[in-house]
Amino acid sequence: MAENKGPNTPAEGLRERKRRETLQRITDAGTRLFIAHGYEGVTLDAIAAEAGISRRTFFYYFKSKDEILLAMQAGLGDMLAAALDQEPPGQRPLQAVRHAMLRISGAYDPAEMLVLDRLMRSSETVMARKQASYVQHEATLFAALRERWPEPAREMALRLVAMLSIGALRVSLETFNREDGQRPIAVLLNEAFDALEAEV
Repeated sequence: MAENKGPNTPAEGLRERKRRETLQRITDAGTRLFIAHGYEGVTLDAIAAEAGISRRTFFYYFKSKDEILLAMQAGLGDMLAAALDQEPPGQRPLQAVRHAMLRISGAYDPAEMLVLDRLMRSSETVMARKQASYVQHEATLFAALRERWPEPAREMALRLVAMLSIGALRVSLETFNREDGQRPIAVLLNEAFDALEAEV
């Protein structure tokens, strides 16, 4: 199919770029205000004003202020699946997931991760949605594992690998928060997977 070089092509690119910029501006504004005033102390109107947009425009990008905090980990499952796809063959599933997690752990700024994690923990509503998101990440990881190891007889074991791997991540993040981020998340992930492999 020939490339579309019609008059709408540049406009589409510009529209998408502006959308990404606005999305980032709202996220940055919300994060700044949450850090300064706490999650409960910030209103949607304040975020919209800080980002230079209307309240109506805010709802075009986010359904609630919860989603600003949750956006940081929203794509975690997809990132993990993509990293797993890049792992070389010949590994056991748990090893491959471990290496994939370690690779993507470097994509997050430790100081920002600690602040945002604590902001999430300050709201029961946000924490409930964060916990629910782990189930989604587990399902995404399981699908990626099934694609790589499609033998039907391995399905149950692969589901357990997905569950235990996401569990290792959760324990690592809890330890990271409890220790005030004193040790890198990669170190904590290694410890969690070492403990897991020692018991299974």
